[in-house]
Amino acid sequence: MSLLELKDVRKTFGAIEALRGVTFSVEAGSAVALVGDNGAGKSTLMKTITGVHRPDAGEIRFDGDSIVGKDPGRIREAGIEMIYQDLALARMRNVASNIFLGRELTRSVLGVRLVDTNRMRNEAEAMVARLGARIPSVSQMTGHLSGGQQQSVAIARALTFNPKLVIMDEPTAALAVREVEHVLDLIRTLKRDGISVILISHRLTDVFSVSDRIVVLRQGEVIADDATCDTSMNAVVAHIVGAHSEPAS
Repeated sequence: MSLLELKDVRKTFGAIEALRGVTFSVEAGSAVALVGDNGAGKSTLMKTITGVHRPDAGEIRFDGDSIVGKDPGRIREAGIEMIYQDLALARMRNVASNIFLGRELTRSVLGVRLVDTNRMRNEAEAMVARLGARIPSVSQMTGHLSGGQQQSVAIARALTFNPKLVIMDEPTAALAVREVEHVLDLIRTLKRDGISVILISHRLTDVFSVSDRIVVLRQGEVIADDATCDTSMNAVVAHIVGAHSEPAS
């Protein structure tokens, strides 16, 4: 049984068919790259998986249970975490505060609940060390970090939910070469720890570097779904631009 299974998922907005029978799966501890041109349906698909949109038809099962109709909070509790391209970080707060943003750790002092900054700092340091992230200090302001370091903070924050699947939207966009490799190393770390990844990216070199499978979405349909080792960059590009128009069987 796959960790995540989508079968014939469909979603329309008025006359627009955003998803036209999408079927694919994600195995535990694997990285699946989702690629396609702008407007292919990638964002709609991710919002459907995470509960922002409800599919009009089809089935989505996670860890054996249907998640269709569940709200985003319950889907997060089930073990799916999404890291959006803008990261949604509070850049004027430090790293530890961002990692625990919205679920701050507290302690009781004379019956009053206070934020436990020391515990948050210690646990943030442990999370950063687990990832091997190159962050000089969890007390540093997040806005002063590089793009790759901010990605590390977003991933560390996602891990506080103990996810089984992390969806990453263009995590290496606009990063320098050295920072790109650091983010790819973080994805490899997630896989090593048994956490599955869906990687949305236009950077095919990154896709081929870390993914186990590549799913090509075009005009709301899965055009190709291949093991990374069984395809090529030229073949993936051809699927994206429509040189091969037959949906994947």
